[in-house]
Amino acid sequence: MKKQLIYYPIREITCLLTGFLVLVAVSQSIGQTKVQIKGDKFFINGQATYSGQAWKGHTIEGLLMNARLVQGVFDDLNPETVDRWKYPDTGKWDADRNTDEFVANMSQWKAHGMLSFTINLQGGSPEGYSKNQPWHNSAFTAKGELRGAYMARLKKILDEADRLGMVPILGLFYFGQDERLEDEKAVINAVDNAVNWLHNHKYKNVLIEINNECNVRYSHKILQPERVHELILRAKAIQKEGYRYYVSTSYGGKFIPLPNVVKAADFILLHGNGVTEPEKIVEMVNQTKAVEGYQKKPILFNEDDHFDFDKDFNNLIASISSYASWGYFDFRKKGEGFEEGYQSVPVDWSISSARKKGFFNLLKEITGY
Repeated sequence: MKKQLIYYPIREITCLLTGFLVLVAVSQSIGQTKVQIKGDKFFINGQATYSGQAWKGHTIEGLLMNARLVQGVFDDLNPETVDRWKYPDTGKWDADRNTDEFVANMSQWKAHGMLSFTINLQGGSPEGYSKNQPWHNSAFTAKGELRGAYMARLKKILDEADRLGMVPILGLFYFGQDERLEDEKAVINAVDNAVNWLHNHKYKNVLIEINNECNVRYSHKILQPERVHELILRAKAIQKEGYRYYVSTSYGGKFIPLPNVVKAADFILLHGNGVTEPEKIVEMVNQTKAVEGYQKKPILFNEDDHFDFDKDFNNLIASISSYASWGYFDFRKKGEGFEEGYQSVPVDWSISSARKKGFFNLLKEITGY
């Protein structure tokens, strides 16, 4: 019996091949970046960060230099306050624009040696520092379920971080917004949902910060210093295919972590706000190492609103001199233009101001990028 040859139009073959190549590309890109902690060093894809790098006698290898960029998925669900965040060029707020512009600038941050940034599912104060927070910015519903629009924006950022080889620190809660969750059960539900969402998307480049500054004005007791370690342990216990996330939490400026967190956390988060003398940064690191239960693990500042990047000694340099990673925190001060700050909404995510340039130029020099 003679075999019949079946001919497909070139267009159909091209479509099939294109679809196949897209599937291959997607499958190769998922989870391409993996963070590990070994002792007090961070590793990315099996290699210590800033491998072999030293600066003015200070070892940089294994550190994770970062910035506080918590508004990457920001939105305001309160119609009475949303107009506060309108862009100067359009006169309106746009959450998708905010995230898209964040993503567009990530490669520039990485090119200057910034391997990490803190983002938060309840943001931070969009005014820099605020006593009252009438706006409603939360990726969680009252019962702790995930809001799809927030998580879609987060996915854009985490996908790009994965592609670039960056390690985001994902914060879950922020004081002033945590009361959006109705009770402790909702808080626990939110932790479970967020961690499982990360697992389901196969990210292995993400560190978790349960909440920003656990000792500052949280409504739910499980987010306060005495009990926050319960959520650290809970998040660590959620495993999938043998993988779990590294988890910690942070405290307010100048505060030394308490033993329950030091024992439970995989890495220690400090804040340098209020530390006006760089020498005190070194003291904070030494005091943290003396806390009951401390064992060799990374110490990382992920918020510090001090600059002086042109000086021979500043908080950043003090931090690396004590072998602790450092995080740049900058907000728009009264009377300053749109280009200033990374926390004030709307955000100009480019390296646009003198302060931003001062940080990134010094960072590039220190990290050897």
